[in-house]
Amino acid sequence: MQSFYLNKIVYYIGGALALCFIASYFIPQLYGMASLLLLFLGVVVLADALLVYRKRNGIIATRTTPDRLSIGDANRITLHLFNNYPHPVSFSIIDELPAQFQDRNWIRHGSLAGNQGTDIHYEVTPLTRGTYIFHDIRVFVTAPLRLVTRKFTIPAQKTTRVYPSFVQMRRFQLLAISNRLQDAGIKRSPRLGHSMEFEHIKEYVRGDDYRTINWKATGRKGNIMVNNYTDERSQQVFCIINKGRVMKMPFEGMTLLDYAINASLVLSNISLVKQDKAGLITFAENLDSFVPADKRPGHISRILETLYQQETRFLEADYEKLYTVIRNKINSRSLLVLFTNFESMESLQREMPALKKMAHYHLLLVVIFENTAIKGLIESTATNLEEVYIKTIAEKFAFEKRQMIKELQQNGILGILTTPQQLTVNTINKYLELKNRARI
Repeated sequence: MQSFYLNKIVYYIGGALALCFIASYFIPQLYGMASLLLLFLGVVVLADALLVYRKRNGIIATRTTPDRLSIGDANRITLHLFNNYPHPVSFSIIDELPAQFQDRNWIRHGSLAGNQGTDIHYEVTPLTRGTYIFHDIRVFVTAPLRLVTRKFTIPAQKTTRVYPSFVQMRRFQLLAISNRLQDAGIKRSPRLGHSMEFEHIKEYVRGDDYRTINWKATGRKGNIMVNNYTDERSQQVFCIINKGRVMKMPFEGMTLLDYAINASLVLSNISLVKQDKAGLITFAENLDSFVPADKRPGHISRILETLYQQETRFLEADYEKLYTVIRNKINSRSLLVLFTNFESMESLQREMPALKKMAHYHLLLVVIFENTAIKGLIESTATNLEEVYIKTIAEKFAFEKRQMIKELQQNGILGILTTPQQLTVNTINKYLELKNRARI
């Protein structure tokens, strides 16, 4: 589909000539000059139009889009543009982005030499999971004299899906494999006890624990030999996600539910790297999804697909039903990481009986979100009575959140109070700490 546009300069010159014709009515001597100017303008516009309409496919444009995008991360999109004309052109290109981005002013400008191409790179950051549709590419080409613009509409519709943050998952996986999790803020916790499996005997190197010296092997080899241990494997780690209404709260464009989904994906993958078994449960008023703990190849893909499909009506969560599912389907002692949120101490106390029953059979870790907006109010300076009142209420809410963690600990339940942006790091820190302390 192509369109023809006259640029503003043509209208300006045409308007000036029209004034000349009007003036020639009163001054006949100007008529001949105005006629020549009008003829010259027509010839120039026609020549310029011929330059941009001489080829049917004067501009070729394509788009390279990943088959799936990662929520909350910058995803790279590339537009490939090629100038089929033998002469240089100026262009403006519009990529029709999916409606979810709400970007209706996306446009890029540039120029191309004859028979040359260029790539235009840009990034998009989706904030919701689901199906995204990229539409057509529109290119406006200006001829060398800049009097005529031709529009090319290039069909380029493509459907792609936005998944939980697999970019974040891969980053943590690489750091875990290379033993550099500290680069992402993960703390190195000391190993306590020997909930570890013997792996092999090796020669002592500086830094090895002298308590692991194997004296028999040392006597045979003549060099100091030590036993090397590895973490105990095949422990079960279940990520449990509350999909109720309390997880609907937004933070920087994403809901708490999506933050919990991203953290669950990363934690599941890290546990697989550590040779543990990863499982998944999502629930609200009813059980929604149950993925048994496993560590076979391809298991993380199953978890990823399950997390992608999570949809919710944001109703009230039923913890008693959750306990029933856990009691019936999880037979061996496991680490249960429950991503949820409580609005008040009363709401926590209502669910405490079910949480205590879960903690009786498993190691339960409850992850609660800190309200960063309230934190900003607390740190602000009150200048009038109304602001003093608001700040006092904010401090009360923040204090109540801290009291929830103490209430959990008093009932034998582990708890984390974290901001959404630190959720993944704090959760992994706690998992590694529990593993090193032989709590699982």
